[in-house]
Amino acid sequence: MAVSISVVLLLLIIAVIFMRNGALKISHALVCMLLGFYIASTNMAPTIQSGLTATADLVSSLRP
Repeated sequence: MAVSISVVLLLLIIAVIFMRNGALKISHALVCMLLGFYIASTNMAPTIQSGLTATADLVSSLRP
């Protein structure tokens, strides 16, 4: 578990650097994809999923 979290943090830092740079290339997209897969395999995945579901429910309940 400690290795997974350190890999997630490393990939998160790299993804943030790429986003701030403003030039998202294929290699950057692959790093972001790997970050997603590593986050999905950690204990954070259910929390992230429930947060996204709650946000989607909130947005869908808004009436223009």
